[in-house]
Amino acid sequence: MSEPTEQAQDLSQKHCRPCEGGVPPLDQQTIDALLKRLPEWRYYKGRIAKTFTFRNHYQTLALVNAIAWISHRENHHPVLEVAYNTCEVRYHTHAIGGLSENDFICAAKVEKLLSAEE
Repeated sequence: MSEPTEQAQDLSQKHCRPCEGGVPPLDQQTIDALLKRLPEWRYYKGRIAKTFTFRNHYQTLALVNAIAWISHRENHHPVLEVAYNTCEVRYHTHAIGGLSENDFICAAKVEKLLSAEE
């Protein structure tokens, strides 16, 4: 796993704001700038995503449980695709049909959590 950048750590200190719609999704320039803060995360189809690979299924499920904790605290939930030793994490903000800062905040929190494990 890569070490989160200082900027990603700054994002991880923020908290999600409720988003019920009525605000535009982030523009591409902002998305590109925020993605630079999150190594190995990629943008596609209005979402940001990263695939994490582990040695075994137990470690994969530990990530899923950790993300559930983050999701509950931030009230912002990703799509998770789980296999034996991989988990793809995808964030987007349903209420606005695109990306909000909340997506990047949660991704940064996942990165910070994993960097603490190393």
